[in-house]
Formats: sequence, C-alpha cells, structure tokens
Amino acid sequence: MKIVEFYEPREDRETLRSEKDTRKSKLTLKELNKLRKVREIARAEEIEHNKFVKVMYKAPTDDAPAL
Repeated sequence: MKIVEFYEPREDRETLRSEKDTRKSKLTLKELNKLRKVREIARAEEIEHNKFVKVMYKAPTDDAPAL
C-alpha cells in the first residue's frame, strides 16, 4: 500500500492564513540559500575584522623606534 493511493487532488487545498494568524511562514529553498550566504559573508567579515584587531592591538616590539 502506498500513500499515493490515498491522495485525492480535489481534496487538496492550500491553507489560507488570516491576519490574526501568528504562525511563521514556511521558508523556501531560495530564502534558505540567501540566509546561508548572508551567514557566510558575516563569518568572513568577522574573521577579517579579528585579524585586523590582532594587528592593531599587538604589543609593540623592542625593535620599533620610540616616538
């Protein structure tokens, strides 16, 4: 027995949402892909920022001339 045997296309209806409905909408693959890309970009920016901060706040060496 297969699930397809019980499927009736004429009984298939999309649920309509009212304005009072507070459930979250379903995410599409396109939206999920966009969110993944945004997270990857943010992660790359954070890595670059951390490298910059390490250089900026690195302890001075003895070889550097004093101003």
